[in-house]
Amino acid sequence: MLTRRLISSGAYLEQFSTLPDAWRWPYERIQRSLEETLRVRPDSGDVWLFGYGSLIWNPLLDFHSQQAAVLEGWHRSFCLRMVAGRGSIEMPGRMLALEAGGSTQGVAFRIAADRLEAELPVLWVREMVSGAYLPTWLRVNLADGQQVHALVFVADQSRPQFDADSSIATVAPLIAAASGVNGSNADYVFQLSFALADRGYTDDYVDALACELRRIFFDLEHGADRDRR
Repeated sequence: MLTRRLISSGAYLEQFSTLPDAWRWPYERIQRSLEETLRVRPDSGDVWLFGYGSLIWNPLLDFHSQQAAVLEGWHRSFCLRMVAGRGSIEMPGRMLALEAGGSTQGVAFRIAADRLEAELPVLWVREMVSGAYLPTWLRVNLADGQQVHALVFVADQSRPQFDADSSIATVAPLIAAASGVNGSNADYVFQLSFALADRGYTDDYVDALACELRRIFFDLEHGADRDRR
């Protein structure tokens, strides 16, 4: 499980230190991305952050409040190659991102203005260690009826991690085989599926991927049983 202490100690960045430069960002580049993103923020004061993946069940942030939220015009996609954390260079997995089209149910976290200096660097190391996301300010619809600008980490299609083919048939076998120091890639998908169901959210793509992974593991287990017989 990723922890705040792992990030703040530098140990999380260290996990990526042996990767080729194209697959990781040094801390200085991560910090520059944060500064560039804040320069174009549309609102002052508190910052809203839209979580659609592991932020839902493991935010690691000191936030003021949270609400269910919907982001229109974007959908979940396992479109980023992952070679650390839950994958490796030898057996790359897939990392979740957002691509244009559709809509996404998630959680909006409100980070108070006086906590930004402490919280945003932690968030940026967590999300931007590989430089695979594009931090973007987008409008999200909150459960209380408000519409706010929120920070959203979407797929950066210009990065080498991006793969346009995020179909279930392509990504499921990759995810089933991948693992790393933070656990298996498949466990992430199962955690995501559970977290969404626990909040009453639906995502047909995630559900179909989790179902296909279970089928793959069932076939592997029962195939091994037949071989032993």
